[in-house]
Amino acid sequence: MLVVGAGPVGLTAANLLAARGVPVVLVERNAATSDEAKAISLDDESLRTLQAAGLDEAVLEIVVPGTGTRYYDRRGRSLFQARGPEPYRLGHPFKNQFAQPELERLLLQNLKDRDGVDIRFGTELVAVTDTTGGVTAVLDSCGARTELRASRVLGCDGGRSTIRELTGIGMTGTSHREVWLVADTTGDHHEERYGMHLGRPDRPTVIVPGRDGRCRYEFRLRPGEGEGGTPPDFATIRRLVSPYRTITPEQVERATNYTFNAVVADRWHDGRCFLLGDAAHMMPPFAGQGLNSGIRDAANLVWKVAEVWHGRAAERLLDTYEPERRPHAEATVAFSERLGRVVMTVDPMRGRLRDTAVRTLLLVPWSRRYLTEMRFRPRAVHAEGVVVRTGHGDERLVGTQLPQPRVLVPPGLHARRFDDVLGDGPALLGVDVTPAAWERAGDALGSWRMRRIDVVLGDRLPRPRDGRQAIADADGRLESALAAARGRFVLVKPDRYVAAVFPSARAARVRGALAGYFTMEGTA
Repeated sequence: MLVVGAGPVGLTAANLLAARGVPVVLVERNAATSDEAKAISLDDESLRTLQAAGLDEAVLEIVVPGTGTRYYDRRGRSLFQARGPEPYRLGHPFKNQFAQPELERLLLQNLKDRDGVDIRFGTELVAVTDTTGGVTAVLDSCGARTELRASRVLGCDGGRSTIRELTGIGMTGTSHREVWLVADTTGDHHEERYGMHLGRPDRPTVIVPGRDGRCRYEFRLRPGEGEGGTPPDFATIRRLVSPYRTITPEQVERATNYTFNAVVADRWHDGRCFLLGDAAHMMPPFAGQGLNSGIRDAANLVWKVAEVWHGRAAERLLDTYEPERRPHAEATVAFSERLGRVVMTVDPMRGRLRDTAVRTLLLVPWSRRYLTEMRFRPRAVHAEGVVVRTGHGDERLVGTQLPQPRVLVPPGLHARRFDDVLGDGPALLGVDVTPAAWERAGDALGSWRMRRIDVVLGDRLPRPRDGRQAIADADGRLESALAAARGRFVLVKPDRYVAAVFPSARAARVRGALAGYFTMEGTA
């Protein structure tokens, strides 16, 4: 597998592939990983994805965990603080600040320690051609060109993607003209560990404290103050930062003036070449979802690529990548634009209306939760792709991502993370179902490779039967997640999204719907 681009998305994809036993060649045109702190926020879903590659504990060592975002009104007064939904719903802190250079170094080192990985920095992709059973890529390293044969290409090569250019894929959306100055600084002494969005129409500002005295400042520039893509002078940085701290030139790690795009690629793959991250979509930074959206792409695509590579799935499984990911990516791009227009407005009247509306919403419990738990963010739901609706009972779980509670595992009833029990492949959960129901479902589903798990809700003891794993609720969160599926089966994809919820009588229908994607020969 050829992965192009050694930014966070490419490094994550390469680690996930290697963890699933797929040989990887990673190429990066630059001589080393980036020394620029571009992305600064990882969410809980991204950490869950890194957990699948065995990286979450190491990454937690380099982040400020559990941060939120505090929003301020047009006069600099606090409106509310958003901390996200239920704490540790996906098994990790909801929002976490980090420095991109540290993350890239960690991901790269872990990749170097894996078998079957070939890493080539200072190497650029210059041509790619689909051939029978794979692709032929032409690579250039210091003027020396070589050909590489690969099964597929994952284009994680950023907003100026070579893969996108070589395959002639365009992007549709909006390029914004307003210029922002971003400065990453050291020697900061903010005691806060939450991001601050200051909605002052005269100077919209974002401040995000990080680890070890690092802090990011972003300022909306006024006409004539700067050009996008040009470095700001230190006098301007000092003037803008001065209300918050004093600063010296050596304390500025990175500073640039930038504009942003809100665009999505017209298609996300061409033959055996796929686009991920900024190569597939770019969005304003106000929701902190640019990198996280790219990691979602990797989580969705890599398990499918691995299943196909290992011969356990058909090529058409890869066609479900874009239908599953595009709707949420498009919704997140649009949401990031709306959030910027509301929170970072330069219109005094709009700022006044915003503040009045928010203070009114905070008076009502349900709307206060809507704001403080960040329910305004688009929710990822797979409406198409590897999803089956059988028309039986409550199917609200279908297409959604399961939470990751702690579960009790016999014989010692040790508490473990849900994903550690689910394993790296598909999993079939029998939620308080009978042995007879398991037998009927097993006969219908055949020998499709999946882990089969008895889920015991309530306070009963889990007892392994017929070679199946058994788990019980540790603290009520498992029951909260799966109570709607009691008495039925829940089919969970490797990315932890639910493919189907069904009774044993509908197992044959599920098998028929998925048989075109996976190998399901024989009987259980």
